[in-house]
Amino acid sequence: MPEKTFESYRITAGIIHVVRHNLSNGHTCVPREKLFEPCFELLNSERDKTDINIDSALQNGQLVQKVINGKAYIFLPHIYMAEKSAADHIKLILRFPPAGKETLDDEIHKIENEQGIKYEEKQRLAIITAIQKGILILTGGPGTGKTTTINGILKLFEVSGLDVVLAAPTGRAAKRMSEVTGKEAKTIHRLLEVEWDKNDHPVFARNEKNPIPANAIIIDELSMVDISLFSSLLKALPIGCRLVMVGDSDQLPPIGAGNVLHDLIASNLLPVIELKEIFRQALKSLIVINSHKIVKGEMPELNSRDNDFFFMERNSSVLASKTIGELCSSRLPSAYGYSPITDIQVLCPSRKGETGTNSLNKQLQALLNPPRKDKKEIIIRMNTLREGDKVMQVKNNYDINWERDGEKGTGIFNGDVGILEKIDISSTVLKIVFDDRIAIYTFEQAGDLELAYAVTVHKSQGNEFEAVVMPVIGVIPQLAYRNLLYTAVTRAKKIMVIVGNSEQIRKMVENDKKSKRYSALKYFLLEE
Repeated sequence: MPEKTFESYRITAGIIHVVRHNLSNGHTCVPREKLFEPCFELLNSERDKTDINIDSALQNGQLVQKVINGKAYIFLPHIYMAEKSAADHIKLILRFPPAGKETLDDEIHKIENEQGIKYEEKQRLAIITAIQKGILILTGGPGTGKTTTINGILKLFEVSGLDVVLAAPTGRAAKRMSEVTGKEAKTIHRLLEVEWDKNDHPVFARNEKNPIPANAIIIDELSMVDISLFSSLLKALPIGCRLVMVGDSDQLPPIGAGNVLHDLIASNLLPVIELKEIFRQALKSLIVINSHKIVKGEMPELNSRDNDFFFMERNSSVLASKTIGELCSSRLPSAYGYSPITDIQVLCPSRKGETGTNSLNKQLQALLNPPRKDKKEIIIRMNTLREGDKVMQVKNNYDINWERDGEKGTGIFNGDVGILEKIDISSTVLKIVFDDRIAIYTFEQAGDLELAYAVTVHKSQGNEFEAVVMPVIGVIPQLAYRNLLYTAVTRAKKIMVIVGNSEQIRKMVENDKKSKRYSALKYFLLEE
């Protein structure tokens, strides 16, 4: 192979690698201008050569370029198609909305009487919009009545004779949605009936040709949904199906690529109802009060000793780490009767350092599930996994078999948390219980498991825990921002404990610089 051809092939492969690597940072596209420096560092490729090979990759269909507001952006083809397709489907719903229905006030009054509640103005408007417009984004922080509003929309949909489906991005979020509505909610993957193609890539049985059998779909935790999953969901919507999307726009963006909820709201094309009023009963909770203070850029109340939000000042990472161990192993279990494994979750800004997940997981494993002769353990990728450990799946794996009440399925997803119940050394398999599913892993598949006594705030999205313990000390500047702190605080249902430095909390509260994400959904929505 001539040298030039090989060199060109190498540089093109490197450029594609840089664009693909940026997907893991949440970007659906990269400004062309920003490709030159990383390509020089990675490939020692001069600007002109990189430029020529970007053009070559565009000609060959390996990359796609779109000029947005005068600046060229580079996409991987499948991500470009996902953003474009999602925008086209949303525009189609807006152009041909589901048949509207005049909402009778007496129907809403009837629901209020049945439930013993009184909707506030914005809640009532959300219910009416969902019925009349057929598409709605409902946002709001904790204590603002999102759940009550979802239940009102659901009841009115059912009164109108609509077949309603509920879904959420994760198993835990779907389980919580089921608990608060009294109706089955599925993960979006399960709703779309995930299957595999001949290359073992996930494909969805539900699509344009085989849509979801429903007249109305309510999706919770939309802030967690990445562009690929969102695009697949929209493709599977039947014509005339109502779509209600619920989320908290102040939370972190999804782990995957895209900024769906933010871009949909920023387009100003869709009806958006934001619930802001905190209900009186919620005002008793310092978790609720402090989460709203954080969003407004105000310091949370740190001095309370008799509510549900506590701050423990520790001015060294070593002391903070020791305190977190005591809280999880003895103080919280003895004070509140919590299980250290199932009720308490440590959430960290980062993986690294004395108060990062890597270090805390080893410490908490030693405290909460120490070695015993009757407990088998294996070492996978330098990590010890022991029977009784709390573990998390850190990559989507569509091949892992699971069983639930006689029902069989496959697929365990990034962020799913379970308990390692059994290690069978002779047959080289693990048995892990994820809430209501029992999954069987081969030792090879266990390479995508990590200890989950402590997890990053990013990985906790969509989940809620009885008690959350969070170290806030020595947070690296890239992670010391407001919506990360807010997301952590809103994961706590009953107790929130922050261990660390009040000055570090102040820095996070004051830093409203959200991590920059390059995405094009808003542009495609507004494009003629």
